[in-house]
Amino acid sequence: MQTIEIKPVEYEHPQDGASCTARAWARTPAPLTAEQRSSLKARIKQLLKEKQAVLVSHYYVDADLQDLAEETGGCVSDSLEMARFGRDHSAKTLIVAGVRFMGETAKILSPEKRILMPDLDATCSLDLGCPADEFTAFCDAHPDRTVVVYANTSAAVKARADWMVTSSIGLDIVAHLHAQGKKILWAPDKHLGSYIQKKTGADMLLWQGSCLVHDEFKGVELELLKAQYPEAKILVHPESPANVVALADVVGSTTQIIDAAVNLPADTFIVATDNGILHKMRAAAPGKRFIEAPTAGNSATCKSCAHCPWMAMNGLQNLVDLLENMDNSSANEIHVDPAIGQKAVTSITRMLDFAAAKKARVQASADLAQEGKLFDGIGPA
Repeated sequence: MQTIEIKPVEYEHPQDGASCTARAWARTPAPLTAEQRSSLKARIKQLLKEKQAVLVSHYYVDADLQDLAEETGGCVSDSLEMARFGRDHSAKTLIVAGVRFMGETAKILSPEKRILMPDLDATCSLDLGCPADEFTAFCDAHPDRTVVVYANTSAAVKARADWMVTSSIGLDIVAHLHAQGKKILWAPDKHLGSYIQKKTGADMLLWQGSCLVHDEFKGVELELLKAQYPEAKILVHPESPANVVALADVVGSTTQIIDAAVNLPADTFIVATDNGILHKMRAAAPGKRFIEAPTAGNSATCKSCAHCPWMAMNGLQNLVDLLENMDNSSANEIHVDPAIGQKAVTSITRMLDFAAAKKARVQASADLAQEGKLFDGIGPA
């Protein structure tokens, strides 16, 4: 019998205008031998074919799951592209390897499909730290503001929003609303919100949530690391603290960070996002060196340990268990109340329509190919 470790997890839960610490938990799948991994991967490939299901995996989950998705006709991407891929794929069953809000987003875009996840308890600190009832009360207290929420939120929070955005297009959408004279109520990530506020000058009231992974990056330690590798380019996700973002050569979503690694004329990169992305970066840019940004000082047991404990709950064994039992059990199925789904899809569609219109407005230039990459994966995390 394999041992599964249950670990406590702390995250920010804003209350009454103050940032408080709340506690949750995550379970870590037992480590596997090379033989076990090979056997389970073969079984998953067989079951996906038998069940006529497609697997989509986030950049932050286990490398084996990323490889399996691509090897079986699925995709590896950011959360929105995972959902869009599932919506456009012919399969009636979509297996989402990620965290719960990603499964919900997939269900919102494909309400007629069956959406399953290896572990429904895999969640997100941004989602946990922004409960729908508390967020609704916050919005009701500021009725003059346009509500813009990040993709890393529950279906119910998206249903309360006017717009849903991702990290690659949030800045453009807020700038658009600011130009119209709109005041913004933003949730849940305070770092991404502050970054957009600084860039656009918009009047933004920020919910004070944070990603427990990105919030741990340290600006002082990053400066010291850069001094060791002066030729390295620094790639930073905007969920990181401002003093980390300030040191970046590129600030962007997961897709934009990967594109930067491929296209920038550099051989060494320091990466400030979940280390699960390094698998895809190494595959996309072979021969280049990727160094994890520091999350702690020299005295720490783990100096660079940026990995979401809930993303780590997706494993080969629980994926096999899901596929073997999916015909007789709905325990791993994502459900979204249809009324909530209908409201939530409005905020998502508004963003997608904006992105499509913006792409259409791009004028031909010498940089058109490069500009077009900004829209390949309109993704959040």
